[in-house]
Amino acid sequence: MEQARSSIDPAEVEKFQAMAAEWWDPDGKFKPLHMLNPTRLDYVTAQIAAEFSRDLHGPRPFEGLRLLDIGCGGGLMAEPMARLGATVTGADAADGNIAVARLHAEQSGLEIDYRATTAEALVTENRTFDVVLALEIVEHVAEPQDFVTTCARLLRPGGLLVMSTLNRTPQSFAAAILGAEWVMRWLPKGTHDWNRFIKPAELAAMMDAAGAPVVDRAGMVFNPVRWSWSLSKRDLSVNYLMTGIRS
Repeated sequence: MEQARSSIDPAEVEKFQAMAAEWWDPDGKFKPLHMLNPTRLDYVTAQIAAEFSRDLHGPRPFEGLRLLDIGCGGGLMAEPMARLGATVTGADAADGNIAVARLHAEQSGLEIDYRATTAEALVTENRTFDVVLALEIVEHVAEPQDFVTTCARLLRPGGLLVMSTLNRTPQSFAAAILGAEWVMRWLPKGTHDWNRFIKPAELAAMMDAAGAPVVDRAGMVFNPVRWSWSLSKRDLSVNYLMTGIRS
């Protein structure tokens, strides 16, 4: 099989390697993700349950589903997916992230196959999954279209690809860079590059070209009064999620 061109950007990997020890600190550098995570989880679980006819109120509703969390970081999404019964593989190019993820999963009594590897390497192993999650990662890769195509190749026919990223708008610059990095100082300055943010139409075109056309999309909206996140079908101006099904 022809090996896919690597989408890894070493400089971007190094940024997150340097912050790896803080993944599970809700008040550390990943505080924005800890705040956002319940909203991401609501969306992802609803999409999986709808596609695979699973009852989220039942015990271990995702039993029997093989799920890949690519760019898993410290495991903020991989762990709840495992608790819901999925057979989870977590992959990240930063060794430090995987070390933290493995330790936390062990302390939590969870079996998760964490690997310091890339999506491209998993393709060469002929791995396929029912669900692939690629959350807050496509804006950090070198070649977004190549990365999306690789993610789709890791799905079985009919499998679900869920991606999330930041829209390239004035609102996202104000929220993700001015707000999170400069004013609140939740993230180190330079964590995000606004020019690498991706508009929903652009991501949808990439997923369509990859053979996983979009079936759903939603924005994630921060309410500074309630200090909380919520899903919106109308407002995709800052953070958003997109689901495709491999044809």
